[in-house]
Amino acid sequence: MASRRNFAAKLGEWSAGHRKTAVFGWLVLAVLVMVFGMASGQVNLTEADYGTGDSGRAERILQDAGLTEPAPELILVHSDKLTTDDPAFRKAVTDTLHAVQATHLAQHMQDPATNKLYSKDHHSALIQYEIKGDPETAPDRVQPVIDAVTRTDDAHQDVTLGQYGEATGVKAINDSLGTDFARAEYTALPVSLAILLVVFGAFVAAVLPLLLAVTACLAAMGLLALTSHLVPVDGMTNSVMFLMGLAVGVDYCLFYLRRAREERAAGRDNAAALRIAAATSGHSVLISGLTVVVAMAGMFLSGLTVFEGFAIATIEVVLIAVVGSMTVLPAMMAWLGDRMEKGRIPFLAKHRAKQAARAAEEAASGVRRKDNALLRGVVGHPGVFGLLAAVVLLALAAPALGIKTEKLSTDKLLPSDNPLVTVSQQIGKEFPGAPGPADVVVKADDINAPAVKKAIADFQAKTAASGQAGGPVRVTVHAKQNIAEISVPLVGNGTDAKSKKALTELREDLIPATFDKVDGTTALVRGDLAFSVDYNDQLHSSIVPVFAFVLGVTFLLMLFFFRSPVIALTTIVLNLLSVGAAYGVMAAVFQHGWGASLVGTEKTGAIESWMPLFVFVVLFGLSMDYHVFVVSRIREAHDRGATTREAVAHGIRSTAAVVTSAGLIMVAVFAVFGTLGMQDFKQLGVGLAVAVFLDATIVRAVLLPSVMLLLGRANWIGAKPRGGVPGSDGSDGFDGPSGTGAGDPPVDAGAFEPVAVLPREDTLVVRAPVPPQTPEDVQGWAYQAQAQATRTPYAQGAPAPHAQHAPGSYAGGSTAPYADGTPAPYAEGTPAPSAQPQPQPPYPQGPRPPRFQPARPARS
Repeated sequence: MASRRNFAAKLGEWSAGHRKTAVFGWLVLAVLVMVFGMASGQVNLTEADYGTGDSGRAERILQDAGLTEPAPELILVHSDKLTTDDPAFRKAVTDTLHAVQATHLAQHMQDPATNKLYSKDHHSALIQYEIKGDPETAPDRVQPVIDAVTRTDDAHQDVTLGQYGEATGVKAINDSLGTDFARAEYTALPVSLAILLVVFGAFVAAVLPLLLAVTACLAAMGLLALTSHLVPVDGMTNSVMFLMGLAVGVDYCLFYLRRAREERAAGRDNAAALRIAAATSGHSVLISGLTVVVAMAGMFLSGLTVFEGFAIATIEVVLIAVVGSMTVLPAMMAWLGDRMEKGRIPFLAKHRAKQAARAAEEAASGVRRKDNALLRGVVGHPGVFGLLAAVVLLALAAPALGIKTEKLSTDKLLPSDNPLVTVSQQIGKEFPGAPGPADVVVKADDINAPAVKKAIADFQAKTAASGQAGGPVRVTVHAKQNIAEISVPLVGNGTDAKSKKALTELREDLIPATFDKVDGTTALVRGDLAFSVDYNDQLHSSIVPVFAFVLGVTFLLMLFFFRSPVIALTTIVLNLLSVGAAYGVMAAVFQHGWGASLVGTEKTGAIESWMPLFVFVVLFGLSMDYHVFVVSRIREAHDRGATTREAVAHGIRSTAAVVTSAGLIMVAVFAVFGTLGMQDFKQLGVGLAVAVFLDATIVRAVLLPSVMLLLGRANWIGAKPRGGVPGSDGSDGFDGPSGTGAGDPPVDAGAFEPVAVLPREDTLVVRAPVPPQTPEDVQGWAYQAQAQATRTPYAQGAPAPHAQHAPGSYAGGSTAPYADGTPAPYAEGTPAPSAQPQPQPPYPQGPRPPRFQPARPARS
């Protein structure tokens, strides 16, 4: 009797039976989504969309009033020899003013001689101006100004000119990211292909998952463009989505392909292998994908639009990758059949042939080769190995206890060798507060009312007397909009403790003491530092709800899929250890500078503010790939009657190769982020790559089996085999023999293939179409036919499976009758299912027909 198939099995079988519909339907939908997405265009976040807190409210007040402030720019004029009073220095300043004005892109230029913007040693002067027009497009239009300053710099040998500002800074970031991401995308593809070639040893099998992942990413980009009209996204979201989509898309296909190849190696035909792969690995992919989606949904609780965009992008690409791997992949595999092995790599093909031969020999003999030393150690001493693994992870996580986050400024984001970094640091040193002054936005019912004017004047006076202003306090009044902007250069360098103290006093003392007394007046502070502080505050306040959501929903999903609260809780604890270790490595490298040179960076003193939350959500989702895959194989074995010790050993053994391969691909793709010049993406790449490496090695290969072995039967508290879940009933969700647990329905006799008769009178070894172990393990499950009262695959007196095809006969040609006198399956002269004559029949004379159960060593 056939068992109930799960959804993944049904979908895979439909796709294999409707290949053209699945493949061409996928291609048509992908192309249509891309075309519509390109036609609609992508909507990116504006400056106001990024903001939060008081600084975000101030940005929206200006935006609603139509007061889009032009992009401010600074030009540093410096000379080690000349001072600001020397004619040559003065001429350099004058030529710079004329050159910038000649571009017709600058406005409100301020001569340093007029405003006395000189450094204390009079070796530097600062020119201030603004880029005309929309500040959002200013980075795209500022290049002529940069060229004019460069030409002037070349014309004055004793003076150096450096430019820094909003437009030039954003342009430098965009240029750096554009170059880096283009290189990263082109690097990730060949690296992934190389790994897949090694894994599969055949060109077609390696290219197929890569092509499917790329088409999934392209379709997701088109879909993201459409949804960006509802939720705007950051300009770099596409690149991040592509690399993450490539990693998960290839991994999902890898799980599916490896399982199908194992089944083919076990002697099954292509259709049977696909059915088993769909019901097992396809089911794991579905669980993993849903878990990633749920984890990413936690970012909607952050309260930040940029995180909402990242969440939508990741959810879209993961869902598309899941659909592709569960439909298009089995359709292509059914279409190609044995042509999947085309383009074999000679030396790899030879190695795999040896593996297959060894696996076949093990299957025939029923003797499995010795496990590797690590697995033997973990199984033999789970307490010791589990403790060592936990100590390593906790040691790596230790630096995270003092982790410091901040919204990194442009000079910290850019590579240290970028000219803008040097200019920014020098401006901050010689002109405190100049790079990023605080801007107080005052909104009143009547900005020209006497009370409002008095409040503005009092604020100017008190700010100047407080010692928190690093320069003159300037006021700009927009009478028509009833808004005033007060520019306050803060003491310090704009990001240090002095600047933060000045901002706090501005918000908590000076503004309440002046503007709070005027009815109908609102005063809010914006600017780079205010934005960073508000951004950090919002992230810190959202950590608890985001963490609680992700942890809670992950626990419920694992509980639903595995029906075991212990396994669900173990999942949470192990994932937290992985995330903690990733945080610790990031803090050690980027905050403290330990080993920073190894990844081509320098100590920044802080982690980008959005990094911890983003890394937590991403890692919690992606770690499910390996966890679900490994635990599913353990669950399969346990549901067939294996002890926890046997099931854990089988699960780790049978998934070791595919988890290693999948982890290697993810580490390689995420390591590409680490090669980028931008500091935040370098932090992201290192954090994700290290975390995935630890998760696929220490956690899944050592800590997970150790914990499950120590828990023993407690792992399965509340866990009951259920239909539709791979391995829960021995069927793997496809039509075939069921398992051997109590209450299972009878199995189909014709489904079993005899292998050998063991030298015991009650044992017949057969191979059944259930998930075999990997090529590194015994191919095919061995089952024993033993005399029991209730379970039999044969009607009494029915012929044994395939008896006529096996050479040899029973010694003496005896007949072993059943209790009712019906002849046994093998009468005199009937060929036995063994290649060698056996001394006695496989069935003992007695009142009970045989039942099938997994062959395994006697329990200790």
